[in-house]
Amino acid sequence: QICLSLVKLLFYLAHSPLGSIVLLDFQPRQFVMVDGNLKVTDMDDASTEELSCKEDNDCTLDFPTKSFPLKCSVAGKCEGINEKKNLFNAYRYFFTYLLPHSAPPALRPFLSDILNATGDLRYGINETLKAFETVLHLYKSGLYLQKRPLLLKDYISLKGFRTVEGEDYKCWPSYSHLGCLLSVHSAEEAAAICNSQSQCQSFIITQQRTWTGRPLASFQSSLTDLIPDANSVVYIKRSASSGERP
Repeated sequence: QICLSLVKLLFYLAHSPLGSIVLLDFQPRQFVMVDGNLKVTDMDDASTEELSCKEDNDCTLDFPTKSFPLKCSVAGKCEGINEKKNLFNAYRYFFTYLLPHSAPPALRPFLSDILNATGDLRYGINETLKAFETVLHLYKSGLYLQKRPLLLKDYISLKGFRTVEGEDYKCWPSYSHLGCLLSVHSAEEAAAICNSQSQCQSFIITQQRTWTGRPLASFQSSLTDLIPDANSVVYIKRSASSGERP
């Protein structure tokens, strides 16, 4: 969410009515999340000036660990230097820390492609935004789950009940520090996650939703007392329920 919001912001800056805008003091502390969107807190160090040049050799974009040769345009400006400076700063301050983690395994290769392409400045802001939107579409639609074995059949579903909330086993990246609360596309994906965790014996698809509209599933290690709840369904592993419940 943070990286996508940042890319949308940089897309606007690259195509603003004032021209391509560069953030000269590009640091995480210059940004804040407001209603799920990343905002710049200080525009004092923003500029529309692009480096003047006479030849391509005048257009090297230097960072502490990398340098990138750019083209000198016929207008005597280093082509795309503001856009590329913003994008590489996004890569080194945000993407490298946030993209490799917490995505479903099937989507990680797509995020690695974005990471590598922005780290080498092979992608401009247009290509980067398109790549992020493709990943978001796959994530929200559940298309990344295709061609996976169906595991929900290994679970008993008890409609109209939920389990007692309490501290349980931890998992990463959980939305709750008390237990294992993860975003899922469907009960089928939740069953696959439960199967992959040795502690998991049951799960509930909660009424909570993430920013993408995906529900949160609560995974539990033991069959605690059930509470009537017309809006809930408890899914229990058949192997766990045998002999423990009638």
